[in-house]
Amino acid sequence: MKKVFIVVLNFNGKEDTLECLASVSRLQVTGYRLQVVVVDNGSMDGSVEKIKSQKLKIKNFILIENKENLGFAEGNNVGLRFALKNRADFVLVLNNDTFVDKNLIVELLQTAESCQKAGIFGPKIYFAPGFEFHRGRYRAEDLGKVIWYAGGKIDWQNTLFSHRGVDEVDQGQYGQVEETDFVSGCAMFVKREVIEQIGFFDKKFFAYLEDVDFCQRAKKAGFNLLYVPKALLWHKVAQTTGGIGSQLQDYYITRNRLLFGFRWGSSRAKFALLKESLKLLSGPKRQGVVDFYLRKFGM
Repeated sequence: MKKVFIVVLNFNGKEDTLECLASVSRLQVTGYRLQVVVVDNGSMDGSVEKIKSQKLKIKNFILIENKENLGFAEGNNVGLRFALKNRADFVLVLNNDTFVDKNLIVELLQTAESCQKAGIFGPKIYFAPGFEFHRGRYRAEDLGKVIWYAGGKIDWQNTLFSHRGVDEVDQGQYGQVEETDFVSGCAMFVKREVIEQIGFFDKKFFAYLEDVDFCQRAKKAGFNLLYVPKALLWHKVAQTTGGIGSQLQDYYITRNRLLFGFRWGSSRAKFALLKESLKLLSGPKRQGVVDFYLRKFGM
């Protein structure tokens, strides 16, 4: 029987984490064994005490406490190492600001077992109701059906990353299992063999685009990436970094986009990034550019 680990990273997000875990406790556990690992990333909001005090309806549960904030990349690596050490066959890296459909793992496993060349699988992700980018655009009956991720796309010429279907109401238009450029780290289902071959998330990224880098490394190692539309969850977007367009989010995306582009892009794309970064030095994204060129990575 396959052994599946779910790794949930918490950083000062106890209420979101508890809601996430409540949904995880309702998962259909058929044909696999489930272990849930919460990694607390040095929270200062009483998260550890709050999580410990809850009577979670999860049979196999462990809480790992980091002494400091290691970031999304290395924080999740702590959970991934624990999972591999304890003989996981698959690991689901799951954002704490999500809640899941009860058949999420069943659907992911079914696709994984029928597609042997694939190594990373991504579900269809909706905006949690009330967390849409354009909240006034939708009818009440559309809420909870607005797509955030239905596969990832990379514009290699401009080193840009986007989610297919974002802001669209789901009407079955992305209903086929298919290959994708990247799987979002919001919910990334990974075969053990992938991690054994390529290693863990690169902690240089700290937060943002470490998932795209991880996926690119997996593709280079010969693994396919698949979008699985029948696997579903809902996401309260960008809660940890202060919401969409926050200064902190802009900083990490600016710096890490340069890190990714100069690592993986073509010579033409690197030259375009160089020119763009010089223009950014006179604007609000200056610090991200400066830190990239000074090789200041991590937090």
